Amino acid sequence: MERRAFVRHAGLAGVLAAGAAPAIVHAQANVRWRLASSFPKSLDTIFGAAETFSKKVSEMTGGKFQVSVHPGGELMPAFGVVDGLQSGTIEIGHTAPYYYFGKDETFAMGCAIPFGLNSRQMTAWMMEGNGLKLMREFYAQYNIVSFPGGNTGAQMGGWYRKPVQSIADMKGLKFRVGGFAGKVVERLGGVPQNIPGGEIYQALEKGTIDAAEWIGPYDDQKLGFNKVAPNYAYPAWWEGGPQLDFFINTKAYEALSGEYKAIVEAAAACAHVDMQARYDAKNPVALKQLVAGGTKLFRFPKDVMEAAFKESMALYGELSDKNPNWKKVYADYAKFRADQNLWFRFAEAGFDDFMQAQKL
Repeated sequence: MERRAFVRHAGLAGVLAAGAAPAIVHAQANVRWRLASSFPKSLDTIFGAAETFSKKVSEMTGGKFQVSVHPGGELMPAFGVVDGLQSGTIEIGHTAPYYYFGKDETFAMGCAIPFGLNSRQMTAWMMEGNGLKLMREFYAQYNIVSFPGGNTGAQMGGWYRKPVQSIADMKGLKFRVGGFAGKVVERLGGVPQNIPGGEIYQALEKGTIDAAEWIGPYDDQKLGFNKVAPNYAYPAWWEGGPQLDFFINTKAYEALSGEYKAIVEAAAACAHVDMQARYDAKNPVALKQLVAGGTKLFRFPKDVMEAAFKESMALYGELSDKNPNWKKVYADYAKFRADQNLWFRFAEAGFDDFMQAQKL
């Protein structure tokens, strides 16, 4: 039988049974992409998502689609990924969208905003709500197609030379905080600093900053923050579920075959799930080790949380008044958040409250 007729009549199941599937993949062109990460290679969790993506793409194409992964600073500055994609210098980046809030605050909603969605809620908004559609419409202005590329889960609130005991302690605090959250820290009287992960330790050690947040125990321990600032806060009210993204240059993405586009989507989904699984598995052990080594945990006081919430909501209202991109996306985001918190209050919170009170 002529091969094209066989494929047409047998369907995919018949092709697989006949062992012809590899020929379909092998018929694809060889593709090589360069991926610029915003993260240092030493952080095997957050940087590792890009490596997982690369590995899966190669495996699913029999090695015909190769993605080389480059840590922050190798091809371009850690916060230069969007510029590199817009110019076509790279085909793909792995980054935290809120790093680019200076271009437009709407970028932040693709990652995390203060008092926003937790990780499961964020994935739900992206995959089943309007999140992915709305963010892709926005990113198209920057020559980007996006895919969710991991989530850290709720983060810790950072490392401080002195614990924060009231809202007064936020005044004048030079605080390394990622991206958009600095706008709220500033409204609380703090002095936000946006510093790449690989440069935080030196700034904290030299006293250039008074405090710094990164992600959570596993990464924070690797970066050694406990050696220069013993007080560890929780929770990071600015990052209840920050999502990382794979940003792809639109022209590079559209040049792919349909099969390769499907493989990119599948590889990104695998990396997305894998990242949080790693953090959830590794953070408990790291936290116990940090506390055993002298780290002092403290919870943000109620007045700090309430002031931060108030200022966050005021900021979102102001942005909706002046930024059409923000207004469009935030209206949908806020409605989804309200519904999610109603549900989580009964199910997740009810179960978690009981379980965390038990002696296990």
